[in-house]
Parts: sequence; C-alpha cells; structure tokens
Amino acid sequence: QVQLVESGGGLVQAGGSLRLSCAASGRTFSRYAMGWYRQAPGKQRDLVAAITSGGSTNYTDSVKGRFTISRTNAKNTVYLQMNSLKPEDTAVYYCAADPLGVGVVYDYWGQGTQVTVSS
Repeated sequence: QVQLVESGGGLVQAGGSLRLSCAASGRTFSRYAMGWYRQAPGKQRDLVAAITSGGSTNYTDSVKGRFTISRTNAKNTVYLQMNSLKPEDTAVYYCAADPLGVGVVYDYWGQGTQVTVSS
C-alpha cells in the first residue's frame, strides 16, 4: 500500500507561481511513476504531468513551458512547479503513483490540494 500526501496548494494571482509537493510512503518510491492530475468543478480529472521511474516526463499541452514535474527519490517526494498561472489552472490537484514505473495505470491517489488562481 502506498500513501500519498499533497501539499502546497493555495490562492495565487494570475501570473504567480506555486510549488506542489507529494510525499509518498514506501521503500521503493524510486521505482514508481508519478503523476499530477487536476479536476476542475464539473469536469473530469485530467493528467497534467507525469514522470517515470527513469525520469522521463510528459505534460499536457496547456501547461507545457509553464509547469515542471520533478522528483527527489531520497525524500520520496515528487514536485510540480507551476509558473505563469492562469485562472483556468484552478482545480483540485491530485498526486498519483504507478508502482510499475511506466505511468500507465495509477493505482494510488492522494487526497488532493486546492489551487485557485484569481484574475
């Protein structure tokens, strides 16, 4: 069982920055693929960014050049640096883990952290 705890959400003005963190339990964090998803009110939950166990990353088009996903395996933590935030980035952001390391099926989820971007 993997437990994930997100932090770092909040209220920020458009153009501002936030860094989300997700701390994971378990001894094999380095083998996990990790993803950040978001869900806005009335919308489905969508993948924002992901990083494999090997460090490969991918981003949804709307955040490319603004968001950066990274991981520190020694701290069992994955980050999402969000710059140039826009009101449409407002959502609950969820951290997810794929123990197989490839980022296809995420079996474990955090509780979510709210990000609100004001115009």
